Amino acid sequence: MATTTELPALDPLDLLAIDALLDDEERAIRDTVRQFVRENVLPEVGDWFEQGILPRELIGELAKLGLYGMHLHGYGLPGASAVAYGLTCLELEAGDAGVRSAVSVQGSLAMFAIWRWGSEEQKGRWLPAMHTGEVIGCFGLTEPDAGSDPGAMRMHARRDGSDWILNGAKMWITNGTIADIAVVWARTDDDAIRGFIVEQGMPGFSAPEIHKKLSLRASVTSELVLQDVRVPDDNLLPGSSSLRGPLSCLNEARFGIVFGSVGAARACFECALDYAKDRIVFGKPISAYQLTQAKLAEMALEINRATLVALHLGRMKDAGTLRPEHVSLGKMGNVRGAIEVARTARTILGANGVTLEYPVIRHVNNLESVLTYEGTHEVHTLVVGQALTGENAFR
Repeated sequence: MATTTELPALDPLDLLAIDALLDDEERAIRDTVRQFVRENVLPEVGDWFEQGILPRELIGELAKLGLYGMHLHGYGLPGASAVAYGLTCLELEAGDAGVRSAVSVQGSLAMFAIWRWGSEEQKGRWLPAMHTGEVIGCFGLTEPDAGSDPGAMRMHARRDGSDWILNGAKMWITNGTIADIAVVWARTDDDAIRGFIVEQGMPGFSAPEIHKKLSLRASVTSELVLQDVRVPDDNLLPGSSSLRGPLSCLNEARFGIVFGSVGAARACFECALDYAKDRIVFGKPISAYQLTQAKLAEMALEINRATLVALHLGRMKDAGTLRPEHVSLGKMGNVRGAIEVARTARTILGANGVTLEYPVIRHVNNLESVLTYEGTHEVHTLVVGQALTGENAFR
């Protein structure tokens, strides 16, 4: 006669037991970052969002955890797996997208650009210092008139003896005002796209902070202005001379967003679930009503789907089989799903859903930026469309 095995109780925050798919090291890294966020981010982040600040001391604390460039190898870097890095992004964005963006821009954009396209001298000089947070970096590709079409950039670099003279502006640059170096992409006279390491203090270089944002407020967002900035040839990234260079960096950052957006959705779901159990309406908790349960079930479905997609893409990246189209598909689905979860959570909280006493409206607002940066939903749709049809619909 067959014996029945009693199944463990369901965890509403891990309905499909996805935690069992992680190895011990991945869980240990995730749990360390989760605890850090609970202790160092969540108690204050509502105030940071309201005030429009990201404390500089938090940048240092993130460095002490070893998160900057954690997935890169060599030069004193940890060389963690893609999955471990993704889980880190998930936990950071469960705190706030601004915190995850700071880590992502430092490691997956500025550091990755130097790691992938820089000289050995540049890697040895900058990467160890950026990993420890001694040097903060930013990444300048987007321009006031060139966002989704980076090939239309106007930033220009011309040779002048052994130096380069850079002129132009970059826009919506995370970490720009606090950065010690900026990896800036510019068009040269031979129509190449080259990357340059522009150092804080170079004459003609400024990075004014952008204010009056209603999204990613706990984040430093800046404009980069370059007026006849003289950059030595030693600061030219020698490995890339086309858009392939900056686009490869964007793909690294997009991978983190695939995981990060799940963190924002999970934070909203967890808040809505707790609230629904405690909020009494017409004599019983709103969690007892069919409409609320339907909302919670759809949210749980989306979060579990998105987590599995992210984890699968992470395994593919670690195996070396991940393509840019896969990342575009992940960003499309997971960010759109996270927005729906966050908005649904807002309805469950009612009027409390629009106050910073709860995390939901903060995530709702942040996700509107996440939907746009590192490639808009529309751009990623066309990337996937081209992969499906073989037809380029961008032009």
